[in-house]
Amino acid sequence: MKIIRGLLSHQNLLRNNRSPLVLAISLVLSGCATFSPDQGMGVVADIADGTIKKDVIAIRSVDDARQADDNVKRLLHRTLTVDTAVQVALLNNRGLQASYNELALAEADRIQESLPPNPTFSVSRISGNGATEIERQVVGDILALATLPFRSEIAKQRFRQAQLRAVLETLRLAADVRRAYYRAVAANELVALLSGAKATAESTAQLSKKLGETGSLNKLDQAREQVFYAETTADLATLRQEATSSREALARLLGLWDGDLNFKLPSHLPTLPPRPRALPRIEVDAVEHRIDLQVARIELDALAKSLNLTEANRFVTMLDIAGIDRKTREPEGAPFRERGFDIQFQIPIFDGGEARVRQAAETYNQAFNRLTEKAVNVRSEARDAYRTYRSSYEIASQYQREVLPLRKIITEEMQLRFSSMQVDVFALLTEARQRIASLRAAIEAKRAFWFAQSDLQTAVNGGGSGEGQSKSPTTTAQAGGNGGH
Repeated sequence: MKIIRGLLSHQNLLRNNRSPLVLAISLVLSGCATFSPDQGMGVVADIADGTIKKDVIAIRSVDDARQADDNVKRLLHRTLTVDTAVQVALLNNRGLQASYNELALAEADRIQESLPPNPTFSVSRISGNGATEIERQVVGDILALATLPFRSEIAKQRFRQAQLRAVLETLRLAADVRRAYYRAVAANELVALLSGAKATAESTAQLSKKLGETGSLNKLDQAREQVFYAETTADLATLRQEATSSREALARLLGLWDGDLNFKLPSHLPTLPPRPRALPRIEVDAVEHRIDLQVARIELDALAKSLNLTEANRFVTMLDIAGIDRKTREPEGAPFRERGFDIQFQIPIFDGGEARVRQAAETYNQAFNRLTEKAVNVRSEARDAYRTYRSSYEIASQYQREVLPLRKIITEEMQLRFSSMQVDVFALLTEARQRIASLRAAIEAKRAFWFAQSDLQTAVNGGGSGEGQSKSPTTTAQAGGNGGH
């Protein structure tokens, strides 16, 4: 802006005879947009706090990095809960920080679109046979200046859209962390269960071998006990590998490495809530709160404004005005000065703008249909997520209320009968296998419930995998403003 003012004040032409270009620019100078203090992060922080109750930070300086690192180390000193895991990821995941960098770039684009076009200043000097001519020109794009309010408004909406995309990435990371956390904790719980089962199977296998050597156990029963031990050993090895991989997946999402990899996880999944959530307005809540729907609505509004701009300048795509100051000195005679202006514009002989208008209209219609489709899909996803949430709760609570208590009663009764020699050791071990199978199924049912609860939150607020990845349709705002250049 200082350069523009310097060029304008330097020219005698503009001091003595102000052109319409200079008047227009001087009116716009006071309305230039400025960078926001938080680079757009205020909206992201507010929605993150209201939706997932977490803090977010865009690391822009050494102090920001130090503050985030201190908070992460403080959270890692104790056993991670799902909430602390999400908070660590929001502070420490560099992919999320890259999304916040994109938000800062979008704000720079907003500022750029709000600035008036730079004038072009030229000086020419021609001399010969003692005569000298000096000409100075200031050329400005009047069409770009006239459409500046339209383009500035579209840029503001694009920036708002970029803010919501940053929110979407934040919610997506939180959802991924929740699922990775429950997967890792469930894997640890299953490993502990199968470790105990392996010890029992190993003792049974050794006992069956000794009984077989004495002739007290036939070959068939020996093989059954041996294969149970072998299968349990293989199953435990698979679960240990899954536990290691799920822990690494969680560490990647948390952005941890080196010494921070020794974070502690609980040995068991959280207990089920006393009762499931009742959400009679689940579809309405999803349509009102889904961030990806809000992004699509802003996209549609921006395309509507772009369509209006394209229709407004469909016939005129270039309009330049130049202020001219020409000074001529003859070999004999007094010098004289000429002032005036020059206007250039295109004549729409071949291109009447019909193609650009048609393209803008179809782009708008395409975005409208996609928004309608997304709204229908969002309602369906919300209904499906809620049904899955309720059914998974019922299944998991069935194991907790009935299956496991009954299994405990059966085990206690079998132990009493074994003590009174009413059943042999192998009947007791058979019941132990069945109880282990029920415990494993109960752990998997509880894990499925916590997955379903995370998916329900995602269905209402947005942030599911694959959302927001497609590029938004390119508007014709810039083409409409500068199509002739």
